[in-house]
Amino acid sequence: MDLKQLKAFIAIAQLQSFSAAAKMTGISQPSLSRLLKQLETEMNVVLVDRYHRPLQLTAAGLFFYDKISALLIELDAITHMTQRLSAPSKALNIGFVPSVLYGLLPEVIAIFKRQNPDIEVNLKDISSYQQIEALKSGEIDVGFGRFAHQDPWIQQILLRHERYLVALPKAHPLANVKEQRLIDLASSRLILYHQTHLPASITASSISSTNSKKTKQRVEPIADSVTEPLLYLFAQHGVTPLRTSKVSDLQVALGLVAAGEGITLVPASLQVMRTKQISYQRLIHENVTSPIYLHTLKDFIHPKVPDLLSAIYEIYEKRGITYRRQQFV
Repeated sequence: MDLKQLKAFIAIAQLQSFSAAAKMTGISQPSLSRLLKQLETEMNVVLVDRYHRPLQLTAAGLFFYDKISALLIELDAITHMTQRLSAPSKALNIGFVPSVLYGLLPEVIAIFKRQNPDIEVNLKDISSYQQIEALKSGEIDVGFGRFAHQDPWIQQILLRHERYLVALPKAHPLANVKEQRLIDLASSRLILYHQTHLPASITASSISSTNSKKTKQRVEPIADSVTEPLLYLFAQHGVTPLRTSKVSDLQVALGLVAAGEGITLVPASLQVMRTKQISYQRLIHENVTSPIYLHTLKDFIHPKVPDLLSAIYEIYEKRGITYRRQQFV
């Protein structure tokens, strides 16, 4: 069994066609067929049912594909990391989710560049979960995200928690209420904008109904598993919004709020957006926050990442932001 055989099998399994796999890999159909046959002979297992069109994997083939494809992805990650260790980049490639760009990230980058004038900095707009694969492939060296990750290749530091604010149209009845409660927002249309969800292990058993006990307003039952981030925040307080809409990103959500189509929750750094049409108000719930994480690889830390972390903490000190100083290991 060799790598060429495994890659041939993966291509055939994914495309369900010898001709399509040949085109993708640049290997002739007879050669692909021979590599697959060699693999099956060595294993003494039939992996592909050749009598169906499109081709189908046998039960053994499905099991083997599931396991071996994960191993090949890991092998690719190891290869990229080894190449980077042998020839470290002179640039620092930083991934970020758009919401942190409206916060302190520009100041952090300015300080970092001033202290490291010889390093090239490249910023890439990329979602929290996409950053994990981008770190493994070498597309980025470090990432600012909003979600915790459980990945054996990645190490993560919680930088701080940022309070959520309610974004309401200026004409909304609650637009001038300085301290908002989630239960009072349940009848307004909630605009959802996250493209990635929380892990499915978050269940209703962890949800508190404290707020619902303090009010006579009826609260709808909470689903067994709430993974949409904004809905989860409501669910933590025993609240289910009566109406929701989903849009592609945060900017679109704020555009709809400005147009009077609903409300949403945003990290406090976003309160500078569309202030003529939107009223941003504080929530009384102190635990309704959006975390900011910094993550990088466990086995390969770009030599300038510690300087970036120092720049972050320097800004926090100047702004009086509460944080716990940490270092990557």
